[in-house]
Amino acid sequence: MGYAGPVGRFLRRRAEGRTIPVIAVCLAILGLWYCAAIGVNWATETDKLARAGDYSTLNAVAATWSAERPVLPVPHQIVAEVWKTVFEVRPTSPRSLLFHAWVTLSSTLLGFLFGSALGVLLAVGILFSRTLDKSLMPWVVISQTIPILAIAPMIIVVLNSMGVQGLLPKAFISTYLSFFPVTVGMVKGLRSPDRMLIDLMHSYSANSLQTLVKLRFPASLPFLFTSMKVAVAASLVGAIVGELPTGAVAGLGARLLAGSYYGQTIQIWSALVMASLMAAVLVWLVGLCERAALRRQGMLR
Repeated sequence: MGYAGPVGRFLRRRAEGRTIPVIAVCLAILGLWYCAAIGVNWATETDKLARAGDYSTLNAVAATWSAERPVLPVPHQIVAEVWKTVFEVRPTSPRSLLFHAWVTLSSTLLGFLFGSALGVLLAVGILFSRTLDKSLMPWVVISQTIPILAIAPMIIVVLNSMGVQGLLPKAFISTYLSFFPVTVGMVKGLRSPDRMLIDLMHSYSANSLQTLVKLRFPASLPFLFTSMKVAVAASLVGAIVGELPTGAVAGLGARLLAGSYYGQTIQIWSALVMASLMAAVLVWLVGLCERAALRRQGMLR
C-alpha cells in the first residue's frame, strides 16, 4: 500500500495533465493506422501470397505490415526508414534525409526571415497610413486566395529569367506564404493598446515613433509571436512546394518527387515525417523566443 500511494498520485497527476490523454490519443491513432494498412494493402499482398501458394489470414496480415512497396506503410516501416536514412548514412550523402532536410530548412529560414520582416513593415505602414489600410490590406488578403501550386512555377520561371536561381526562388515562395499571418497579427497587436495608454503617451509629449517603440511594439509581442508560429510552418510548406516544379534533386520536396516517381511510398512518408518534425521544432524554437521576450518585458514570470 505504501508503494501504491505514490504510484497512484503520480498516475493521477499525469491523468489530470496532458501526458496520459496524449498517449491515449497516440495509441488510438497507431491502432487505426495499422488496421487501415491491412485494408489498404490487403488486395495486392493476398494476390502475391495466393500466387506463391502460401496464403493464410495470418500471413496476409503480416504481409500487409511488411510489404516492400505498400500502398500505405505502417509506422514501424517509416521509423525504420527514417532511422536508416538519418543515422546509417553520412549526412552529406544525397541518400541522407538530413541532407535533404537541411536544403529545405535553409530556404525555410530565409523565407521566414523575409516574410516576418515584410509583415512587420506592412503592419507599421498600415498602422500609420489610412490609405494603406484601405487599399493595401484587401490586396494582402486576396493574395492568399491564389493557390501556391499555381503561382510557384510562375515565380520560379520569372526569377530564372532574371538569373536568380538556387535558394532564393524557394525562399521567395516561403516569404509569400509567411508574410500574411505576420501582417495580420502585427496589425492587430499594434492596435491593441488601450486608448487611455495612448493618451498617456501624448500627455508625455511622445511622438508617433516613441509611442510605437515604447508602447505599441511591446504590446504587440504576444500577437507577433503567435503569428510567427503560424508563419514558420507556412514557410516550410512554401519551401517544399517550391522544390516540386523545379525538378530539384535536393530537399524534402525532391525526396517526395523521387518517391512518387519510383513508387517508394515508405520514402514519401519518411520525408513527410521529417517535415512534420522540422515544423514542430521550428514552432517550439519560436515559442522559446516568445517566452524569453515576454519575460524580458515583464509579461511572463
